[in-house]
Amino acid sequence: MRDEELERYRQQLLIEGFGQKAQKKLKQAKVLVAGIGGLGCPASIYLTASGIGSLTLVDNGEVELSNLNRQILYHKEDVGEDKVTSAAEKLQFLNPEIEILAMKMSIEEVNAQKLIKGKNVVVDGLDNWRTRFILNEICVKEKVPLIHAGVFALYGQITTIFPGKGPCLRCIIKKMPSEKQNLPVLGATPGVLGLLEVFEVIKLITGIGKPLIGRVLSFDGEDTNIQIINVKKDPECPVCKYI
Repeated sequence: MRDEELERYRQQLLIEGFGQKAQKKLKQAKVLVAGIGGLGCPASIYLTASGIGSLTLVDNGEVELSNLNRQILYHKEDVGEDKVTSAAEKLQFLNPEIEILAMKMSIEEVNAQKLIKGKNVVVDGLDNWRTRFILNEICVKEKVPLIHAGVFALYGQITTIFPGKGPCLRCIIKKMPSEKQNLPVLGATPGVLGLLEVFEVIKLITGIGKPLIGRVLSFDGEDTNIQIINVKKDPECPVCKYI
């Protein structure tokens, strides 16, 4: 590693069991962040700061004033701009050492496989279940880990989907939940869950720590309560029963 990299990542290199070996794994990793909103913004910032080698941002939206209570990559001056373009510019400024790819598009069945193929991890920063289920299915097919998180008001949940090692999203959530518009969200809630997603990504890539495979962590910010629920693979799951 170059001297500048050693200095930039010095504090995490000091972590016992981390060092240059883990940092090099991060440098070689390719991560897809699907959705650059309340979850995707904090996740992208800290993945960028950690030294992920290549970060692909996918979002079809434009910045709106109502985003600014929780989507912390954007400023008032960005309203009306493409989210991925605005986010990529700020992230590249934060860490010029890494590759940032901005893709303004919706994730659909016809393009999901191409987006996911070759990635080490996919981060769910989405706000709708339809696209989450598409991601889950393609990640299982491509055997790419998916970090799922969702938020509502002061509540959030997160789990790590690792095809072949634990349940997929369809094992845990049997039927697609109804979609709701204008969900109530305190800005700090996706901040907490987005950063937990970063922990999961780094653990998977470096091999350090125990990811949330087969476990769902629920966060209740109102009572400051965290619970972890064990979940099992459904042997009849239509998505992953043959994996």
